[in-house]
Amino acid sequence: MEMVAKNINEQYAAEAFSAQSAIFDEIYSGNTIVNYKRDRVRAHVLKYLRPNASILELNSGTGEDATFFAGLGHHVHATDIAEGMQQKLREKATKHGLDSLITTELCSFTELDGLKKRGPYDQVFSNFAGLNCTGELDKVLLSLSGLLNKDGIATLVILPKFCLWESLLLFKGMFKTATRRWFSKNGVTAHVEGTYFTCWYYDPSYVIHTVKESFDVLSVEGLCTIVPPSYIEHFAEKHPNSYRWLKKMEDRYRFSWPWRFIGDYYIISLKKR
Repeated sequence: MEMVAKNINEQYAAEAFSAQSAIFDEIYSGNTIVNYKRDRVRAHVLKYLRPNASILELNSGTGEDATFFAGLGHHVHATDIAEGMQQKLREKATKHGLDSLITTELCSFTELDGLKKRGPYDQVFSNFAGLNCTGELDKVLLSLSGLLNKDGIATLVILPKFCLWESLLLFKGMFKTATRRWFSKNGVTAHVEGTYFTCWYYDPSYVIHTVKESFDVLSVEGLCTIVPPSYIEHFAEKHPNSYRWLKKMEDRYRFSWPWRFIGDYYIISLKKR
């Protein structure tokens, strides 16, 4: 029964993001902080990415990152469980003339043992907390080693159990939102386009402990620890001077304790032994 429930949750998530795929880019492409987050994540990945690398992307969405990396000459196998997202990605790859560098596969990251195109890859990449849509992150993490070349890199962007900015919403009386990560052992209900599914939160220590037999940690950095999360709408536009100062502070402290642990997300890179 537990496995059936988990599969149903993934089906709900797939349905939700397929429904959002038609408007996903329109919603987020003009968001200054979303673009800041993308730039940060890409800069992190590029530090470790070898020339003409082969990349396995998990929860690839509409292909914003797949087309970016393919545009630099890398080969990307983009996977997702949402058919709507995959369709948008394929359209985008064709539009940009990247069909020869981007392949797609409809596959859950909890079922990577059944992945048809198994690589091995130079890099496994997952952006913007898609991995928080499973209560079986350990299963995902333990499957990565078999998909990577020796010295291959996994870069994952995950929501931790505590976010400083989110917790500050207590002072606005938004108790449920401010504390949702604190009591998330059994998952927290999320909804997209009217469809409800469950999300879980994972600290870096969980990831590191799970893969300690196969991976070394290269780096952990906080994302939107000092810069506010993108859901605080129009912050950058309303407060440009504050936004610039906060970016400067985050750039300075993103690898430091406690900032690397208390952001809206963290970026963690692991190297296969």
